[in-house]
Order: sequence, then structure tokens, then C-alpha cells
Amino acid sequence: MRKSSLRRACAALAAGTSLALALTACGGTTKNDVQDQGSGSGAAAGKADPNAATKKGLTVGFLPKQVNNPYFTTADKGGQKALTELGSKYKEVGPSSATDTAGQVSYVNTLTQQQVNAMAVSAQDPGALCTALKQAMSNGIKVVTYDSDTKTDCRNAFVSQASAEDLGRTEVQLLARQIGYKGEIAILSAAQTATNQNTWIGFMKDELKDPKYKDVKLVKIAYGNDDPQQSFQQTQGLLQEHPDLKGIISPTTVGIKAAAQYLSGSKYKGKVKLTGLGTPNDMRKYVKNGTVEAFELWDPAQLGDLAARTAVALSSGQITGKEGETYKAGSATYTIGKDGVISLGKPTVFDAKNIDQFNF
Repeated sequence: MRKSSLRRACAALAAGTSLALALTACGGTTKNDVQDQGSGSGAAAGKADPNAATKKGLTVGFLPKQVNNPYFTTADKGGQKALTELGSKYKEVGPSSATDTAGQVSYVNTLTQQQVNAMAVSAQDPGALCTALKQAMSNGIKVVTYDSDTKTDCRNAFVSQASAEDLGRTEVQLLARQIGYKGEIAILSAAQTATNQNTWIGFMKDELKDPKYKDVKLVKIAYGNDDPQQSFQQTQGLLQEHPDLKGIISPTTVGIKAAAQYLSGSKYKGKVKLTGLGTPNDMRKYVKNGTVEAFELWDPAQLGDLAARTAVALSSGQITGKEGETYKAGSATYTIGKDGVISLGKPTVFDAKNIDQFNF
């Protein structure tokens, strides 16, 4: 979802959510968004040794899109915790603005000069960091991107937060459980031309072909155009046009928040189920007041954890970033996919039981 509508949707979040947080929390790439931007990942020559000992005493620098941003603070603390567990050192540097690409380049150069063993970078721009990152790799520094990728030959591996297929299918699965696999549903999307939204909706439609959804009927796809007011009005229109509607999926943080705002003040509260992609801080009150049962997104702490463990695995020679390599990260085993992409896994589901554990 390069420069996705989810990023644009996040930018339109209502007051109370910082613009920078909105952009960074939802504006990254996922593994299905990585295009053939080069000759493959920037994996160093040599063969991986999955049985190699995990090196200790390494220094891994984290370079988020923006420091002091709740989303990246959560992610990078996940990385710090993992590095402490692995016996290595953590440091974080980065610009105070989420659009300071020149600043990011400068911080890559700083980490290179400091001779860190590896760096984990969330790129503001896919190409702008490449020269600096290639210089880092030529100095023997392992480069992992997380949340937002660079061109494939500018890093060793990319830790992706989720795949487009997982995001599409799991939202249908989540809503279907809430409505008992029966009834009319609608989708409240962002812009009608949004590539990422349409990709996810395509997987939603494919998921609905499964016989277990035979009593679930998709009656309408509405478009709120990444605007809170329009999304609110589209939700109202859906209920007027389809009074028997049982559920709504909104795969955009603007849409799900606006839909929750409408439902929470209407007679449909608790009766029409709502799920999709949202942030815990935006959706907390709607979960607690009974408007929303559960929604999903990825867990940035887990993303940072995997980025750190991947950096250490690269530095230890356990992997090189080549497709098909496997490695242990915590309690899980991961396989490197095409173009050096590692998928964190299925999105995290947030509900009343766990939502207070998150702050982003």
C-alpha cells in the first residue's frame, strides 16, 4: 500500500490523535506492497549458518520516522526489551518531524560513523535513504527496515507488520463471529481509488466465498473519502438504506472512528457490529461503552521486537536476508520471503480485555 490511503486516512483523524502518530502508525508498507524495486535484498555475500551462536554485546541503533511519537516509542521499546534479553545494546536516534527525510539521512550517517553493528530503520521515503544505507552496509553494518520499507537493495531485510491478505481476511472473520455468521454487512472504505483499500476488499470478497459465510451478504461498499464527516454521513446513509444491516467493516482508522461515533449516539449502538483497522487510543472509549466489541491492527511492540531480533540474527550470521532462510526469534520461527521480507504475522485484535495495555 505504497503511500496508502490508510496513511491519508490517518492524516484526517479527528482532534485528539496527533497527525504525526496517525501518519506513522498507519503509513507503513506491508509485505504485499513490496515491489520489485531492485535486484533483490541487499543481503551480504556469504552463507547463512542457522546454528551459529547468537552474538552478545552488539549495538543496534533504532531510527524511527519520528522520535517521541507514541507509535514508535512503543515499537522501539519492544526492540529495546528484546536486545536487553539478547545481551546487546540499544540506542535510538531520529528526527522530531515525520517528514524530515534529510534528517533521517543524517542519522543513518551518524549511526554509521558510530560503527553500530546493525540498524533498524523505518524509512520516511523508499529511495532517499538508499545511498546512506548502502554506505552503512559496505561498512559491515546490517540494515533492517521495519514498518516502512526502502528499495530492496538498500537493506538486508524488511520486517513487515502484516500482509494485505491477512488484513482483508481477518476483518471478515472477526465481524462474522460477532454477527453469528448471519446477516447483511457493509464495508466503509476510504477513497474509491485507494489501491490498498481495494486490495483488502478483494480479499474480503474472496473470504466471503467460503461456504461458512453462506448466510452473510455484502450489500454495499461505501466510501468516506478519508474524511471524518463524510465517513460519519456514509455510516448514517448505510443504516438508512439497509435498516437490517448487522455489521460494518471499515479498513481505515478514519472510517472506523467515524462509524463508531455515529453508532455510539444512535439506536444501533450494540446492535450493529463494527470492526476494521483502528488504533487503541482512538477506539478505547467505543470499546468501553459497548459500541465496538473488537477491531484490529498490528502491535508495534511486537514489530520492534522482531526488528531487533532480526538485526541480531543478521549480525550473528544466522541469516543473510535470502528468501527461504529461517531463524528463531523469541518463541517463534520465521521464514524470510521474497525480496527479504519477513511478516510479523496476523494483526493483533484489540478488545475490552487487552485495550488498556496499549498506548498508540
